[in-house]
Amino acid sequence: IKGYLRLVASLDENVGRLLDHIDKTGLGDNTIVVYTSDQGFFLGDHGMYNKMWMYDESMRIPLLIRYRGVVKPGSVNNALVTMLDFAPTFLDLAGAKIPADLHGRSIAGLLAGRRPDNWRKGVYYHFYGGYGVPEHYGIRTKTHKLVHFPKFGNGDYWELFDLTKDPAELHNICDKPENKNVVSKLRKMLTQREIELKAPSAKGRKTDAAS
Repeated sequence: IKGYLRLVASLDENVGRLLDHIDKTGLGDNTIVVYTSDQGFFLGDHGMYNKMWMYDESMRIPLLIRYRGVVKPGSVNNALVTMLDFAPTFLDLAGAKIPADLHGRSIAGLLAGRRPDNWRKGVYYHFYGGYGVPEHYGIRTKTHKLVHFPKFGNGDYWELFDLTKDPAELHNICDKPENKNVVSKLRKMLTQREIELKAPSAKGRKTDAAS
């Protein structure tokens, strides 16, 4: 952990040097700065290490953007954004054509404070297994997360977390009767997304499989 924090401190220092250089050379008004990273790394959270788990410590990544004249300094946008949105966003901001086969969406409108009415309500995640982490996939909304481990136990192990009441994801409430409707809704959303993406886990499943 000490070595990890030293790395983070070094990165912070050098990002600051880069931003200072941009401003001192007069490039600040004509440069979009995007600060992000690979997935988060577990440092004992949930008793785990590595970085492939769907829990928020790993699933969430930083995304800070400085775009003078467009992004209001200090503003926060809580729309659900994924790494797949980066490529179409950069193409859009550069005035280039966005290929139709990209799964992501440009967030240029979000940066300007405009959110489309049809913006995504859930984010799909799928890790296919490896490095000591079992295969699992699921869907995350702003308020809940549903995760399936298809090769754990009898293949029907699910986790549900209420991210509003339990942001640390410590209590699996999937089997509680009062959450039946939430689970059904999320499983249907998950299946629809799997079919749209032609995910291997969608083979033989129908969009109403969880209804």
